Amino acid sequence: MSAKRPIATRVSVRRLTRLAAALAAVTALAGCAGGQAAQPGSGDTRFVAGDGHVEFFASAQRQKAPVIEGQTLDGGTATLTPGKVHVLNFWASWCAPCRAEAPVLKDVAAITKSKGVEFLGVNFKDLKASAQAYDRAIKPGYPSIYDQSGKVLLEFQGTVPPAAIPSTLIIDARGRIAARALGAVKYNDLLSAVTKVTDE
Repeated sequence: MSAKRPIATRVSVRRLTRLAAALAAVTALAGCAGGQAAQPGSGDTRFVAGDGHVEFFASAQRQKAPVIEGQTLDGGTATLTPGKVHVLNFWASWCAPCRAEAPVLKDVAAITKSKGVEFLGVNFKDLKASAQAYDRAIKPGYPSIYDQSGKVLLEFQGTVPPAAIPSTLIIDARGRIAARALGAVKYNDLLSAVTKVTDE
């Protein structure tokens, strides 16, 4: 009969396992929609080909969104405002579907601003200069956190994580994840989803 591991060792093993899983998730996401460093190869099971479909979660099944805060591309600080509906979009300048959906996000953000909806971008695994140039060209009308390390993404592990670039999360006024879209979201789908969550 083998001796039991000391408690400290068991705790360390659990922490290392969780850390490894989180790092694997970031690595997988970096290769999801193609990027500067890693394009998905044929048969790459890490790739999530999102079609932009918005998936809703029933109120009783919604999970609390993590605390999100970070430095924006323009040097400011952004965080989620309590009591507001938020649309959180994960993007990168090297991502073709991100460029395709950019006008959609910009228009819906402008339309729903009067309802108190706040959009926030999360620029993931990107060169800062490239992300800033992209942001200046698009002029989305809302800030983006520069998340080169994937810290913001890691905060969602264990809840409803983004699993593709781009990904969009809608967070309700109670700070819970109400909906998710993987891939480039379509105008009518996003507007309808944001309106639905705002009107709850």
